[in-house]
Amino acid sequence: MSFLGVETSLTGRRWVGPAADVTRLAEAMAQQTGFVPALCQTLARLGVPAEEAKTYLAPTLRDLLPDPRSLRDMETAARRVLASVERRERVAVFADYDVDGGTSAALLIDWFRQQGREVTLYIPDRIDEGYGPNDAAMSDLAAGHDLIICVDCGTLSHGPIAAAKGADVVVLDHHLGGETLPEALAVVNPNRQDESGDLAHLCAAAVVFLMLVEAGRQMREAGRRGPDLMAMLDLVALATVADVAPLIGVNRALVRQGLKVMSRRERVGLVALSDVARLDTAPTSYHLGFVLGPRVNAGGRIGQADLGARLLASTEVHEAQAMAERLDQLNTERREIEGAVRAAALEQAEARGLDGPLVWAAGEGWHPGVVGIVASRLKEMTNRPSVVIGLDGAEGKGSGRSVAGVDLGASIQRLAAEGLLVKGGGHKMAAGLTVARDKLDAAMERLGELLERQGAGQGGAVDLRLDGILMPGAASLELMEQIEAAGPFGAGAAAPRYVFPDVQILLAKQVGQSHLKISFGDGLGARIEAICFGALDGPLGPALRDHGGKRFHLAGRLEVNEWNGRRSVQLRLEDAAAASDAA
Repeated sequence: MSFLGVETSLTGRRWVGPAADVTRLAEAMAQQTGFVPALCQTLARLGVPAEEAKTYLAPTLRDLLPDPRSLRDMETAARRVLASVERRERVAVFADYDVDGGTSAALLIDWFRQQGREVTLYIPDRIDEGYGPNDAAMSDLAAGHDLIICVDCGTLSHGPIAAAKGADVVVLDHHLGGETLPEALAVVNPNRQDESGDLAHLCAAAVVFLMLVEAGRQMREAGRRGPDLMAMLDLVALATVADVAPLIGVNRALVRQGLKVMSRRERVGLVALSDVARLDTAPTSYHLGFVLGPRVNAGGRIGQADLGARLLASTEVHEAQAMAERLDQLNTERREIEGAVRAAALEQAEARGLDGPLVWAAGEGWHPGVVGIVASRLKEMTNRPSVVIGLDGAEGKGSGRSVAGVDLGASIQRLAAEGLLVKGGGHKMAAGLTVARDKLDAAMERLGELLERQGAGQGGAVDLRLDGILMPGAASLELMEQIEAAGPFGAGAAAPRYVFPDVQILLAKQVGQSHLKISFGDGLGARIEAICFGALDGPLGPALRDHGGKRFHLAGRLEVNEWNGRRSVQLRLEDAAAASDAA
């Protein structure tokens, strides 16, 4: 049954309220704990039992951090890294070009630097070299280094790791492993086939952090003291959110503590990036995922591959400021390129049909640095796994994004094993691939078959799931503080979404090219402001701007807006329905 009778909202979605069992749990929790109903509703939806509610609101690494030794090869990896410091060996870090790879590299650079050692950073060019280690780069690095640490890559790199003759290789990764592992000294990866899967939700930076925890333990056992790892959690938090790792278990504690570290503004690179992004409030998980993360990513997408990692590892203010400004500029260019590819991909996908198990598009010269973002947009629009490929010569390189319950990475790996892809891999929610042009159609048809077996394509447009109703007068800063205690929110732990029912729009004005800012009230004196990004690109913005006095149900997520030292609650508006149209 639809919530508030909204079967088709202004964005074409059906509204779905909280399940009856969740509401019952929330009511029982409110009686047992004395927490406000809105907080209990959120905790119940997240699956938190009433007896664990107070502990959940205060997650600590002490309680949630797993034993690093529970991961295979961990002791060996940490021991070898420590030996490289003691022997003053030459060490290279080979990292992926995204945020997770950049932060993983910066963690190691920081850790080695605090012990008086500098390491070589190598990040492959997305276009010229593609994802992960390659034979030439690994051979060259091995010729000049004793140890190569591959972060956020390497689990499937059998050939390149074999090419690193004369050097030891340690892999710290989280991508889905194959049936066999490369001949590295150690492969630490919670997504190895022979792991339990209990830590499969960790990003690569979290795996690196656990290795450093294990190294710290071994140093203490030897009577030595290592670097302050807690001060490095800002990098782990950034990677966890930007890589869309689910905010459950230890990930939640890592992000929560990391945000506190980041708010101290001690890391030169993150301070410069925050300033150039005009971030003048305490950072939240939203800022990590949508403000800082895209800028760190911009270098690897369309610019200099190692720029993000170098910024995060920088200790020189002026150097960091220059790199942050360049990344901000590249991010602007990336948005422009993305917009053009997105429009072309959507047109092609619509012509092919959006009701199958897979939505895909491929185009000549589409920039490899934006195909993943465009795939994500298609996935969000259609509620289906999506793949977008840029063609160049005889091959195409693409990225895919999946929906909950559909393992895209495993299907891509199977396609590669069947010979329909040149190569491919990833994890459940995201994957990369290289395909021969003459096998493109066959590969996508086969991928659709594999995804359909997992249930892809059975749903229609994404339902808008709502936590309940709020009135404008109830949306206070005090309520926000209570709800935020259940955070941080993100992948796997969505922030609560509320409906303000039957409200009157008091003011509506366009902001920038496509955004809409409104003020609304319930006629009882209370009013609240809302911002809707990109509203004027679709039907939502014009309907609210030209409301003509109509009343609406407004749905979205609450946030704290800070302006000129004043804090207020505003609604990040996501959807609306005319109150008179609802049943």
